[in-house]
Amino acid sequence: MIYSDKKKYSDILNNSITYLEQLGFENIKADTEGYETPKSYSKMNSDIIITPDIVAQKEGRQHIFELSLKSEKPQLLKSKWLFLNTLSNLKSYRFRLITTRGHIKFTNDMLSDINLEQPKLIKI
Repeated sequence: MIYSDKKKYSDILNNSITYLEQLGFENIKADTEGYETPKSYSKMNSDIIITPDIVAQKEGRQHIFELSLKSEKPQLLKSKWLFLNTLSNLKSYRFRLITTRGHIKFTNDMLSDINLEQPKLIKI
């Protein structure tokens, strides 16, 4: 999710964190109050900063979770997903998308637009 949607979807972010805790994920870092903020990445010569929504570990492997929710700026969201997917491949992390009812078609359309290999989609 992009920065401008953080306040709008904060309840879904908190529900996602609770769900991941129940699945056994540890060392959860999230871009919300009460949790440590994940490492941010900035684009050189620009003011664009990318912060993953949730970063967690399970069985010694790092996972990056991104909330896939309808957005007013889909191009920025696509760029963020491509960057996080590339980062995950380079560092042997796992990249997952979390979505909810009403946002699944939007997510599938976005994935097909950017030809991103289908990351594991978690439906809450």
